[in-house]
Amino acid sequence: MIMMTAPEPSTYFDLDNGVSIAADTYGDPSNQLVLFLHGGGQTRHAWGGAARALAKLGFYTVCTDHRGHGDSGWSSEGGYTLEVFAQDVLKLLKHFDQKPIIVGASLGGISALRAEALSEESVAKALVLVDTTPRMEEAGVTRILKWMLDGLDGFHSLEEAADAIATYLPHRERRTDLTGLAKNLRLKDDGRYHWHWDPDMIRAWSPHEWSDSEAAQKAIQDRLDAASEIELPILLIRGRLSDVVSEENAREFLSVVPHAEYVDLKDAAHMVAGDRNDAFTESVANFILEHFPPEGETPQ
Repeated sequence: MIMMTAPEPSTYFDLDNGVSIAADTYGDPSNQLVLFLHGGGQTRHAWGGAARALAKLGFYTVCTDHRGHGDSGWSSEGGYTLEVFAQDVLKLLKHFDQKPIIVGASLGGISALRAEALSEESVAKALVLVDTTPRMEEAGVTRILKWMLDGLDGFHSLEEAADAIATYLPHRERRTDLTGLAKNLRLKDDGRYHWHWDPDMIRAWSPHEWSDSEAAQKAIQDRLDAASEIELPILLIRGRLSDVVSEENAREFLSVVPHAEYVDLKDAAHMVAGDRNDAFTESVANFILEHFPPEGETPQ
Protein backbone atom coordinates (compact mmCIF):
# COMPACT_ATOMS: atom_id res chain seq x y z
CA MET A 1 0.00 0.00 0.00
CA ILE A 2 1.33 3.45 -0.93
CA MET A 3 1.12 5.77 2.05
CA MET A 4 -0.13 9.28 1.43
CA THR A 5 2.48 11.96 2.12
CA ALA A 6 1.10 15.15 0.61
CA PRO A 7 3.57 18.07 0.59
CA GLU A 8 3.22 20.51 3.47
CA PRO A 9 2.16 24.06 2.51
CA SER A 10 4.77 26.82 2.52
CA THR A 11 2.68 28.95 4.86
CA TYR A 12 -0.74 29.60 6.35
CA PHE A 13 -2.79 32.79 6.34
CA ASP A 14 -5.10 33.08 9.34
CA LEU A 15 -8.26 34.95 8.36
CA ASP A 16 -10.16 37.07 10.87
CA ASN A 17 -13.17 34.77 10.48
CA GLY A 18 -11.28 31.89 12.11
CA VAL A 19 -10.39 29.98 8.94
CA SER A 20 -6.74 29.18 8.22
CA ILE A 21 -5.77 29.23 4.54
CA ALA A 22 -2.89 27.02 3.38
CA ALA A 23 -0.65 28.33 0.63
CA ASP A 24 2.48 27.66 -1.39
CA THR A 25 4.64 30.64 -2.33
CA TYR A 26 7.28 31.09 -5.02
CA GLY A 27 9.66 33.93 -5.82
CA ASP A 28 10.58 37.22 -4.19
CA PRO A 29 7.77 38.79 -2.08
CA SER A 30 8.91 42.25 -3.20
CA ASN A 31 7.90 41.45 -6.78
CA GLN A 32 4.42 41.85 -8.25
CA LEU A 33 2.04 39.41 -6.58
CA VAL A 34 0.11 36.85 -8.65
CA LEU A 35 -2.53 35.07 -6.56
CA PHE A 36 -3.88 31.71 -7.79
CA LEU A 37 -7.36 30.57 -6.68
CA HIS A 38 -8.27 27.01 -7.66
CA GLY A 39 -11.61 25.55 -8.67
CA GLY A 40 -14.05 23.61 -6.50
CA GLY A 41 -12.68 20.19 -5.57
CA GLN A 42 -9.11 21.11 -6.56
CA THR A 43 -6.18 22.25 -4.41
CA ARG A 44 -3.32 24.73 -4.63
CA HIS A 45 -1.28 22.02 -6.36
CA ALA A 46 -3.28 22.57 -9.56
CA TRP A 47 -1.19 25.70 -10.16
CA GLY A 48 2.31 24.49 -9.26
CA GLY A 49 3.77 24.51 -12.76
CA ALA A 50 2.36 27.89 -13.75
CA ALA A 51 3.28 29.48 -10.41
CA ARG A 52 6.89 28.32 -10.62
CA ALA A 53 7.18 29.51 -14.22
CA LEU A 54 5.88 32.99 -13.37
CA ALA A 55 8.20 33.21 -10.38
CA LYS A 56 11.11 32.59 -12.75
CA LEU A 57 9.86 35.49 -14.87
CA GLY A 58 10.13 37.87 -11.92
CA PHE A 59 6.79 37.60 -10.11
CA TYR A 60 5.83 36.58 -6.58
CA THR A 61 3.25 33.82 -6.84
CA VAL A 62 0.94 32.49 -4.14
CA CYS A 63 -1.28 29.41 -4.57
CA THR A 64 -3.91 28.92 -1.87
CA ASP A 65 -6.31 26.17 -0.83
CA HIS A 66 -9.88 27.42 -0.42
CA ARG A 67 -11.60 26.71 2.88
CA GLY A 68 -12.77 23.12 2.97
CA HIS A 69 -10.06 22.06 0.52
CA GLY A 70 -6.57 20.64 0.80
CA ASP A 71 -4.75 21.78 3.93
CA SER A 72 -6.95 24.79 4.68
CA GLY A 73 -9.41 24.82 7.55
CA TRP A 74 -12.95 23.54 7.32
CA SER A 75 -16.00 25.56 8.25
CA SER A 76 -17.51 24.47 11.56
CA GLU A 77 -20.80 26.08 10.51
CA GLY A 78 -20.83 24.52 7.06
CA GLY A 79 -20.35 27.92 5.44
CA TYR A 80 -19.62 27.19 1.80
CA THR A 81 -21.70 29.65 -0.20
CA LEU A 82 -20.17 31.70 -3.00
CA GLU A 83 -20.56 34.76 -0.79
CA VAL A 84 -18.43 33.12 1.92
CA PHE A 85 -15.65 32.24 -0.53
CA ALA A 86 -15.66 35.84 -1.85
CA GLN A 87 -15.39 37.16 1.70
CA ASP A 88 -12.43 34.82 2.26
CA VAL A 89 -10.71 36.40 -0.74
CA LEU A 90 -11.22 39.89 0.68
CA LYS A 91 -9.89 38.82 4.08
CA LEU A 92 -6.93 37.02 2.51
CA LEU A 93 -5.89 40.15 0.63
CA LYS A 94 -5.41 41.97 3.92
CA HIS A 95 -2.28 39.88 4.40
CA PHE A 96 -0.54 41.51 1.44
CA ASP A 97 0.77 45.04 1.03
CA GLN A 98 -0.01 45.20 -2.69
CA LYS A 99 -2.88 44.45 -5.03
CA PRO A 100 -2.48 41.12 -6.80
CA ILE A 101 -3.06 39.90 -10.28
CA ILE A 102 -5.66 37.20 -9.56
CA VAL A 103 -5.82 33.97 -11.56
CA GLY A 104 -9.03 32.13 -10.69
CA ALA A 105 -10.45 28.89 -12.03
CA SER A 106 -14.17 28.14 -11.76
CA LEU A 107 -14.96 28.64 -8.03
CA GLY A 108 -11.81 30.75 -7.68
CA GLY A 109 -12.78 32.95 -10.61
CA ILE A 110 -16.35 33.42 -9.40
CA SER A 111 -15.03 34.27 -5.92
CA ALA A 112 -12.69 36.88 -7.40
CA LEU A 113 -15.49 38.43 -9.46
CA ARG A 114 -17.73 38.59 -6.41
CA ALA A 115 -14.95 40.07 -4.28
CA GLU A 116 -14.55 42.81 -6.89
CA ALA A 117 -18.29 43.51 -6.73
CA LEU A 118 -18.30 43.64 -2.92
CA SER A 119 -15.40 46.09 -2.66
CA GLU A 120 -15.73 49.83 -3.16
CA GLU A 121 -12.44 49.86 -5.05
CA SER A 122 -10.78 47.22 -7.17
CA VAL A 123 -9.15 44.48 -5.14
CA ALA A 124 -6.88 43.38 -7.99
CA LYS A 125 -4.71 44.89 -10.70
CA ALA A 126 -5.94 42.36 -13.26
CA LEU A 127 -8.02 39.19 -13.49
CA VAL A 128 -7.44 35.95 -15.35
CA LEU A 129 -10.61 33.85 -15.40
CA VAL A 130 -10.01 30.19 -16.19
CA ASP A 131 -13.08 28.45 -17.62
CA THR A 132 -15.25 30.77 -15.54
CA THR A 133 -18.04 33.07 -16.66
CA PRO A 134 -21.04 34.55 -14.83
CA ARG A 135 -23.30 32.07 -16.66
CA MET A 136 -22.18 28.43 -16.77
CA GLU A 137 -23.74 25.33 -18.27
CA GLU A 138 -26.10 23.58 -15.85
CA ALA A 139 -25.34 20.11 -17.23
CA GLY A 140 -21.58 20.56 -16.85
CA VAL A 141 -21.80 21.91 -13.32
CA THR A 142 -24.21 19.13 -12.32
CA ARG A 143 -21.84 16.49 -13.72
CA ILE A 144 -19.02 17.84 -11.53
CA LEU A 145 -21.13 17.96 -8.39
CA LYS A 146 -22.53 14.47 -8.89
CA TRP A 147 -19.05 13.06 -9.44
CA MET A 148 -17.85 14.68 -6.23
CA LEU A 149 -20.88 13.37 -4.34
CA ASP A 150 -20.30 9.85 -5.68
CA GLY A 151 -16.81 9.86 -4.19
CA LEU A 152 -17.75 10.80 -0.63
CA ASP A 153 -17.36 7.23 0.65
CA GLY A 154 -13.77 7.09 -0.55
CA PHE A 155 -11.90 4.36 -2.44
CA HIS A 156 -10.39 1.09 -1.28
CA SER A 157 -7.27 1.62 -3.45
CA LEU A 158 -5.44 4.20 -5.51
CA GLU A 159 -6.32 2.20 -8.60
CA GLU A 160 -10.03 2.62 -7.86
CA ALA A 161 -9.54 6.38 -7.43
CA ALA A 162 -7.61 6.53 -10.70
CA ASP A 163 -10.45 4.69 -12.42
CA ALA A 164 -12.90 7.30 -11.11
CA ILE A 165 -10.72 10.10 -12.46
CA ALA A 166 -10.41 8.38 -15.83
CA THR A 167 -14.19 8.07 -16.06
CA TYR A 168 -14.63 11.74 -15.19
CA LEU A 169 -11.84 12.92 -17.55
CA PRO A 170 -12.10 10.54 -20.53
CA HIS A 171 -10.07 12.89 -22.77
CA ARG A 172 -6.98 12.39 -20.58
CA GLU A 173 -4.72 9.36 -20.59
CA ARG A 174 -5.25 7.28 -17.44
CA ARG A 175 -2.51 7.67 -14.85
CA THR A 176 -0.01 4.85 -14.55
CA ASP A 177 2.12 6.48 -11.85
CA LEU A 178 -0.34 6.81 -8.97
CA THR A 179 2.00 8.40 -6.42
CA GLY A 180 0.91 11.86 -7.61
CA LEU A 181 -2.52 11.22 -6.10
CA ALA A 182 -0.88 11.90 -2.71
CA LYS A 183 -1.65 15.56 -3.29
CA ASN A 184 -5.35 14.90 -3.70
CA LEU A 185 -6.21 11.97 -1.44
CA ARG A 186 -5.88 11.17 2.24
CA LEU A 187 -5.63 7.67 3.69
CA LYS A 188 -7.93 7.73 6.72
CA ASP A 189 -8.50 5.48 9.71
CA ASP A 190 -11.18 3.51 7.86
CA GLY A 191 -8.46 2.25 5.49
CA ARG A 192 -9.97 4.07 2.52
CA TYR A 193 -8.59 6.89 0.41
CA HIS A 194 -10.71 10.05 0.61
CA TRP A 195 -10.61 13.27 -1.37
CA HIS A 196 -9.11 16.31 0.32
CA TRP A 197 -12.36 18.25 0.66
CA ASP A 198 -14.94 18.67 3.43
CA PRO A 199 -17.90 16.35 2.73
CA ASP A 200 -20.25 18.98 4.18
CA MET A 201 -19.17 21.35 1.44
CA ILE A 202 -20.17 18.95 -1.30
CA ARG A 203 -23.50 18.20 0.38
CA ALA A 204 -24.16 21.96 0.57
CA TRP A 205 -23.56 22.36 -3.17
CA SER A 206 -26.77 20.73 -4.30
CA PRO A 207 -27.01 20.28 -8.09
CA HIS A 208 -30.58 21.56 -7.79
CA GLU A 209 -29.23 25.04 -7.04
CA TRP A 210 -28.09 25.19 -10.66
CA SER A 211 -31.50 24.46 -12.10
CA ASP A 212 -33.16 27.04 -14.30
CA SER A 213 -34.97 28.74 -11.42
CA GLU A 214 -35.82 32.41 -11.07
CA ALA A 215 -33.33 32.80 -8.22
CA ALA A 216 -30.55 31.20 -10.24
CA GLN A 217 -31.23 33.45 -13.22
CA LYS A 218 -31.20 36.53 -11.00
CA ALA A 219 -27.84 35.48 -9.55
CA ILE A 220 -26.44 35.08 -13.06
CA GLN A 221 -27.74 38.50 -14.13
CA ASP A 222 -26.28 40.08 -11.00
CA ARG A 223 -22.89 38.58 -11.86
CA LEU A 224 -23.14 39.83 -15.44
CA ASP A 225 -24.06 43.32 -14.24
CA ALA A 226 -21.11 43.33 -11.83
CA ALA A 227 -18.75 42.10 -14.55
CA SER A 228 -19.84 44.92 -16.86
CA GLU A 229 -18.42 47.43 -14.37
CA ILE A 230 -14.94 45.90 -14.29
CA GLU A 231 -12.33 48.17 -15.83
CA LEU A 232 -9.28 46.07 -14.98
CA PRO A 233 -7.25 44.23 -17.60
CA ILE A 234 -8.98 40.88 -17.83
CA LEU A 235 -8.32 37.63 -19.65
CA LEU A 236 -10.77 34.78 -20.13
CA ILE A 237 -9.22 31.39 -20.85
CA ARG A 238 -11.67 28.71 -21.93
CA GLY A 239 -11.08 25.02 -22.53
CA ARG A 240 -12.53 24.29 -25.94
CA LEU A 241 -13.78 20.88 -24.73
CA SER A 242 -15.41 22.37 -21.63
CA ASP A 243 -18.97 21.38 -20.83
CA VAL A 244 -19.09 24.03 -18.10
CA VAL A 245 -18.31 27.18 -20.10
CA SER A 246 -19.67 27.07 -23.63
CA GLU A 247 -18.58 29.31 -26.47
CA GLU A 248 -21.95 31.04 -26.08
CA ASN A 249 -21.21 31.70 -22.38
CA ALA A 250 -17.82 33.12 -23.31
CA ARG A 251 -19.27 35.41 -25.98
CA GLU A 252 -21.92 36.67 -23.57
CA PHE A 253 -19.18 37.59 -21.10
CA LEU A 254 -17.12 39.32 -23.80
CA SER A 255 -20.18 41.32 -24.85
CA VAL A 256 -20.55 42.81 -21.35
CA VAL A 257 -16.78 43.17 -20.80
CA PRO A 258 -15.69 44.24 -24.31
CA HIS A 259 -12.13 45.09 -23.28
CA ALA A 260 -11.51 41.53 -22.04
CA GLU A 261 -9.02 39.37 -23.90
CA TYR A 262 -9.91 35.80 -24.81
CA VAL A 263 -7.99 32.57 -25.32
CA ASP A 264 -9.74 29.36 -26.39
CA LEU A 265 -7.42 26.40 -25.76
CA LYS A 266 -7.97 23.34 -27.92
CA ASP A 267 -7.69 19.88 -26.37
CA ALA A 268 -8.53 21.34 -22.95
CA ALA A 269 -11.72 20.82 -20.96
CA HIS A 270 -12.82 22.45 -17.69
CA MET A 271 -9.56 21.51 -15.90
CA VAL A 272 -7.61 23.77 -18.27
CA ALA A 273 -4.33 23.97 -16.38
CA GLY A 274 -4.20 20.20 -15.92
CA ASP A 275 -5.13 19.45 -19.53
CA ARG A 276 -2.79 21.91 -21.29
CA ASN A 277 -0.42 23.23 -18.64
CA ASP A 278 2.25 24.54 -21.02
CA ALA A 279 -0.23 26.34 -23.27
CA PHE A 280 -2.14 27.63 -20.25
CA THR A 281 1.01 28.95 -18.58
CA GLU A 282 2.12 30.63 -21.80
CA SER A 283 -1.26 32.37 -22.19
CA VAL A 284 -1.20 33.66 -18.60
CA ALA A 285 2.44 34.74 -18.83
CA ASN A 286 1.92 36.61 -22.10
CA PHE A 287 -1.06 38.49 -20.69
CA ILE A 288 0.66 39.44 -17.45
CA LEU A 289 3.94 40.43 -19.11
CA GLU A 290 2.07 42.60 -21.60
CA HIS A 291 0.33 44.58 -18.88
CA PHE A 292 2.77 44.27 -15.97
CA PRO A 293 6.35 43.67 -17.12
CA PRO A 294 8.81 43.08 -14.29
CA GLU A 295 10.54 46.16 -12.94
CA GLY A 296 13.10 47.55 -15.37
CA GLU A 297 11.23 46.35 -18.45
CA THR A 298 8.72 48.22 -20.59
CA PRO A 299 5.45 46.93 -22.10
CA GLN A 300 5.65 45.66 -25.65
